[in-house]
Amino acid sequence: MKVGVLTGGGDCPGLNAVIRAVVKTASVKYNYKIIGIEDGFDGLILPNKSRELTPWNIRGILPIGGTILGTTNRSNPFEYKVMKDGKPEVQDVSREVMNNIQSMELDALIVIGGDGTLKIANELFKLGCPVVGVPKTIDNDILATDVTFGFHTAVQTVTDALDRLHTTAESHHRVMVVEVMGRYVGWIALETGIGGGADVILIPEIPFDIEKVGQKIMDRKKGGNRSNIVVVSEGARPVGGDVTVLHCAEAGGGAERLGGIGNKVGASIGNYGMEVRVTVLGHLQRGGSPCAFDRILSTQFGVAAVDLIARKRFGEMVCLRGKRIESVPFSDVAQGQKTVPTEDGLVKVAESIGISFGR
Repeated sequence: MKVGVLTGGGDCPGLNAVIRAVVKTASVKYNYKIIGIEDGFDGLILPNKSRELTPWNIRGILPIGGTILGTTNRSNPFEYKVMKDGKPEVQDVSREVMNNIQSMELDALIVIGGDGTLKIANELFKLGCPVVGVPKTIDNDILATDVTFGFHTAVQTVTDALDRLHTTAESHHRVMVVEVMGRYVGWIALETGIGGGADVILIPEIPFDIEKVGQKIMDRKKGGNRSNIVVVSEGARPVGGDVTVLHCAEAGGGAERLGGIGNKVGASIGNYGMEVRVTVLGHLQRGGSPCAFDRILSTQFGVAAVDLIARKRFGEMVCLRGKRIESVPFSDVAQGQKTVPTEDGLVKVAESIGISFGR
């Protein structure tokens, strides 16, 4: 068997651990050959963007962040951007991808990515591509798996940052507003807010009333607390308002780029007479070495993906259910996003210890 593997979308701690597990399982357990496809689906569209991966040439990549194969979220073969007569044009090159898979003599394909990448994999599966998927995102928003690798590392990174910001906030009697990633779900903000001792957490699932946020901060000030930590998910929005967007989505790949809500919240809190500083952690959250949990989960996912190929279970994605590694059809992934429950679970835990969600 000759199997291709690619990583799509944004980088994420644990991608290299998945690649390593795929290569080692293919070699040790099945005697398969693994071909690394470079720069996401670009490697199946453009020439000379693949190379063989062996246990020898992937040594040492387990603790390394990012992906040795490169990645891009702008290589959707069904909406591929090209230049024609000096003007950008979007084309469907999916048939070329299918032909290239055949010409490369690939018997199967492993696609590691988030919901966008996995939707592309599903469309290729419908065209006859023997493909399996591995879920990847720091946002933890893929519906069909309990957790995705990279999430725990991102949570730890943000929690470490909050620990540092506490000392600055206390020293200067400031409100520190911290904008974190997560897109349209609030898992990162919620778990880091609890783990990092935040006083206010604002998430997309609970539109916030800025007056209630301000009241929370003023109540703490009256009680003798002269510093506050406010964690804001990039997809948070006020009651009756919209998300804050830095860049709109473009045809041919790439989603809209969220960001800026932290500065808006900070400016509003400043109207209450508090000194405010805003920190946007940005890509610090998705870089660096994966934690032990993510290395282990990534390894489990990589092994399971090769096992799916051996059993010819194409059109499925590996997932974590409880403590078991299982698989689900791609169609289950497309049912929506895994959002934060707002009336139970960690939200209620947070409110029980006095954290405000601005509601």
